[in-house]
Formats: sequence, C-alpha cells, structure tokens
Amino acid sequence: MKHPVSFLLLLLFLFVGCSGKSVENRGKEDSVKSKLKIGLVFDVGGRGDKSFNDSAYNGLEIAKQKHGVSFIYLEPQGEGADREAALRQMATDPDVGLIIGVGMLFSEDITAIASEFPDKKFACIDYISKPGTRVPDNLQGIVFEEKKGSYLAGALAGLVTKTKTVGFIGGMESNIIKKFETGFIDGVHAVNPGARVISGYVGMTGAAFANPAKGKELALGQYGRGADIIYEAAGATGLGVIEAARVSKGLVICTDRDQESEAPGFVLSSMTKAVDRAVLKTVENVLDGSFKGGRASVFGLADRYTDYVYNNKNASLIGTENHEKVEDIRKKIVEGKIVVNETAVGQ
Repeated sequence: MKHPVSFLLLLLFLFVGCSGKSVENRGKEDSVKSKLKIGLVFDVGGRGDKSFNDSAYNGLEIAKQKHGVSFIYLEPQGEGADREAALRQMATDPDVGLIIGVGMLFSEDITAIASEFPDKKFACIDYISKPGTRVPDNLQGIVFEEKKGSYLAGALAGLVTKTKTVGFIGGMESNIIKKFETGFIDGVHAVNPGARVISGYVGMTGAAFANPAKGKELALGQYGRGADIIYEAAGATGLGVIEAARVSKGLVICTDRDQESEAPGFVLSSMTKAVDRAVLKTVENVLDGSFKGGRASVFGLADRYTDYVYNNKNASLIGTENHEKVEDIRKKIVEGKIVVNETAVGQ
C-alpha cells in the first residue's frame, strides 16, 4: 500500500513544481511586457483634437490596459517645428523602447532619428518614404487606404446629396490630403456623374490642421454656394467644419474617427482610419517579437482598418438602400473589380 501513496505524492510534487515554474515564467513574461515604455509625439493639434491624435492616444491606453505597458507623450509647439527635437528627446530616454510619430509631417525627421538610434524601434503614422531614401530596419510606417476610404465617402455623398453639389475641405495642401480629395471626387462621380464638387484648403503648412475658425469660414462659404454635404480631411480644423454644418443645417462627413457626438444629426458619416487599432497592433508586434521595420504596413479596407461609419445613429440619414450600394462598392474595391490607385495623387 505504500507504493501507490508514494506515487501519488510524487505526482503531486511534480504538479506543484511544474505549476510553480509555469507561474514563474508567466510572471517573467508579464514583467517583460510591463517594462516596455513607449514615447508618443503628437501631430499639430495635439491631444484633444477629437480626431487623429486622440485616436493614437487611445491606442496606447488600450495597450496599457491589455499589456501593462507604460507611455509618455509630447505635444508640438506652434506649427510643429520642434518635431525633430521631440523625437530625439524620446530616443535619448534610456527607458523608452518604441517611439511613435503621429502624422505624415514626421516622416523625414523620424527616418533620420531612427538611423541614429538603431537600438530603438520607431513607428510613424501616415508615413511617406522619400524617393531614393531607404527606410531604416528599425522603423515601421503605418499607412491606411485613405483614397479608397475617401472613394466610399464620395459615393455616399453622391448618393445622399439633394442639391447635387457637395464640398471638400482639406487642411494642409499636400499629396496625402490630395488623395482624400481625389478619392472623394472619384467616388461622387462614380454614382452621380452630374454632381458638382467644390474644393478648398486651409493652408500650406502644418498649422492648417489646427485652425477651426478658418475651417468654419470655408465650410460656411461652400454651404452658401449650394453644397449640402461637405467632406473634411483637416484634423482639428475639421471641428470648425462640423460647427458650420450645424449652423447651416447641412451635413458633414468627418475623417479619422467617428465624430457623430460633435453634432448629432449633422454628421452623415466618418471615414475612419483605425489609428488606435494600428497603434495597438504595432505595440503587440514589439511585445511578441514580430515587429518588422524597413517598410510600410498597410491597414486597409479588407480588415476595416480603413472604413466608414454606419450604425443606428446615422442609419436614417444614409438609408438602407444607399448603405447597401456603398457596401457593394467596398466589396468590389477589395476584390479589385473597382480600381482605386492609392499611389496616384491627381487621378
């Protein structure tokens, strides 16, 4: 009778020993995760823009809750001329392992800084690689299919407009915002060839993304010229466009994240770029060792990282039939039956 008891005790010992080792290993893994510190440098407009920057911040908040990482952030001054200094400050912090720049305007500076600090990992949202410049192995670009998303926004506007006149307002006049504009125009004309599109830009520098007063002024002008829907791609400046929609009793299509709460009943939809999900995914790639630099990762329509908002808050504004038509267009773009060239700016 002694042998069975001894055998059971041995099993119990082995189980407790293995279990304790497993818990210890898990503890070490959790410790490694919690040691990751991330440095975030905001784009013009900073935290509180209720758009691009806030979405990036939200992604880090989710990463903190899910994985125990920590993060710090810096906001640009004025037109953001201190981006290089802010990135360098993050890179020289010995505790920061991942540095994220929010916005295309970081592209050149973050490429240079990443080359100087090969032991750090970098990510840039809306990254633009300069022709002839190699992307450092420790830098990952995060890009979205904004032209395709804007095409869907245009199709939606073209289907819903009653005046057959719609508007576009961009922040800084640049190649990436031109993609929003041209994608939108193409989408409008695909479903409503006779519709007119009025376009306007706030400025030629980064400050154009942080000027709600100018955005409101331009939008009021477009509504006054007959536009009943305006698509804005202007960062914090877009808040002024939203206010103009409320004042003019018009509709607005917002960008980057759902902004329906800013003017319930006046936001037709939002062309969303899931910056928060993309940031979370990038952090998780660093944690599990699958982070791959030297390239740009595309977060597109197929997985709805790039998408448009349709829910019970705007369903009555869009209409079931129009939603089905836009979904059909989305499916055809994903399948390649409708070609929207993301690399083309003016077509």
